[in-house]
Amino acid sequence: MLREAELRVTRPRVAVLSAVHDHPHADTETIIGAVRGALPKVSHQAVYDVLRALTSVGLLRRIQPMGSVARYEARVGDNHHHIVCRSCETIYDVDCAVGTPPCLTASDAHGFSIDEAEVIYWGLCPDCAPDSDPDKPEPERNSGD
Repeated sequence: MLREAELRVTRPRVAVLSAVHDHPHADTETIIGAVRGALPKVSHQAVYDVLRALTSVGLLRRIQPMGSVARYEARVGDNHHHIVCRSCETIYDVDCAVGTPPCLTASDAHGFSIDEAEVIYWGLCPDCAPDSDPDKPEPERNSGD
């Protein structure tokens, strides 16, 4: 992949690619921790530089949901979307909403040639959502009597 992108194959680049493949939607600190498992002496700056290089050639995608730190993923080129938990910030991929990329049609493109649409769905994941089972009895409350 690195050679196809006309990048030299280096241990830090291979380690960062591997870390992002193993930890989809990981933040930089998580990626640094994973890379240091293979390369204990790698610097923060080296990882940041590799992330920037791999993102600029399209081998990684950088996403940053509102209010969150930047995260990286190796799923690129398919214009998929994301769903984010408002509570724990878990992120999952969501395939294209409808049709072929860019999946959505702008009401007014203002003359732009649109090739990508970024959609983030927000909500609560099953672990964070309040129990919404209507058949489950309500817990008894102490009436203070």
